[in-house]
Amino acid sequence: APPRSGACVPQATHWFFDPFPEGRSSWHRLCGPMKATMATMALSEHLTEPGWLAPRNGPSSSPVFPYIVGESAPMREIYARIQKVAQGDANVCVYGENGTGKELIARAIHHAGPRRERPFVTLDCATIPEGLMESYLFGHVRGAFTSAVSSRPGVFTQAHTGTLFIDEIAELSPHLQAKLLRVIQAREFTMVGGTHPQRVNVRIITATNRDLRKAVRQGTFREDLYYRIAVIHVDLPPLRERKEDIPLLVAHFLHLTAPAYQKQIRGLTARAMEALMAYSWPGNVRQLENWIEQAVVLVDQDLIDLGHFPSIARVGAAAGHPSTCSGTSLRELEKSHILDTLQRTRWNRSKAAKLLGISVRGLQYKLKRYSDEDGGLEGMPLPGSPPNGTRPLAVSQPQPFRPLRAENLGVSPS
Repeated sequence: APPRSGACVPQATHWFFDPFPEGRSSWHRLCGPMKATMATMALSEHLTEPGWLAPRNGPSSSPVFPYIVGESAPMREIYARIQKVAQGDANVCVYGENGTGKELIARAIHHAGPRRERPFVTLDCATIPEGLMESYLFGHVRGAFTSAVSSRPGVFTQAHTGTLFIDEIAELSPHLQAKLLRVIQAREFTMVGGTHPQRVNVRIITATNRDLRKAVRQGTFREDLYYRIAVIHVDLPPLRERKEDIPLLVAHFLHLTAPAYQKQIRGLTARAMEALMAYSWPGNVRQLENWIEQAVVLVDQDLIDLGHFPSIARVGAAAGHPSTCSGTSLRELEKSHILDTLQRTRWNRSKAAKLLGISVRGLQYKLKRYSDEDGGLEGMPLPGSPPNGTRPLAVSQPQPFRPLRAENLGVSPS
């Protein structure tokens, strides 16, 4: 029988992680003091078929925020900051790349604070047309515009006494930035088409993947609004800066995904885990979740191998092996992989974003950043030019102006 100390127990060709009585898995304990790469190497030495097995009951998450997975030093700093921020009522701005879990952090702040029993309402500014944004924010009365057949409350009304989470705040137009600033200062607003101001009591948490300080300097974001919404900053680290959390996240996603597809998956092979640890993760945790689900769909046995990650296998084939790219920065690896994917999809951004496991908006943001920092991108089609591999439309050359005369029409003058 395996010992109850929670140690790793060899059973034939595999390792099994026995949970601690208090519910914290031994894998969780193992990855705390050790780097995940060291843990993987230590396990591989004892396997005749190297592999990594997920804990039976899934990974142990943060004891304070049970729905956030991660025990790296950057995440422990985030937990400590959330606990301090949650007890007050100051507005918070969460910064992080796409896929880092900004909404999860906002929910953690809400549920750890005094408004936990009150509503938590979200608004994604990037998904709502600019013409409808004011109605979504403040609501409208019947007859305010053509399609307003009935009154509709906005998110401020819905979040009254609770928390309003505004995602992608940098996408707001200057006009709506001014109106939002007024609501934050006066604690009141007027519905579209209405005449009576309404008092509101909400805590505002915003999120963005753009540098708002830079946007202020460029004049695209109001400085006074920035200081109102960013009383407290929470900067989320990208997945490439907390790679020791990858085994915990893999176990978490396997624990959620495998039962949904009615599969019994015990873990990953050593080379698959090493490849995941070496990858740069431009799409962060969302991309890892996408790839784990993809691997669960493709796998036919109880261990996931490198071949079940088609995208990372292509990167490894192009670079020799993910771990052999020493001397190349993570930014360059990420950029190279994104551009290679775009070339394969003939610069179809929707297809490329799906292969990369990120949103189209996230891909566009990365391309703009590369273009701004590097002075352009080699191979990117010019605006209005046809995609690679297609023939441009034939355009006739402009003909010189010819006066309308009889001889030009082929008619002999009378």
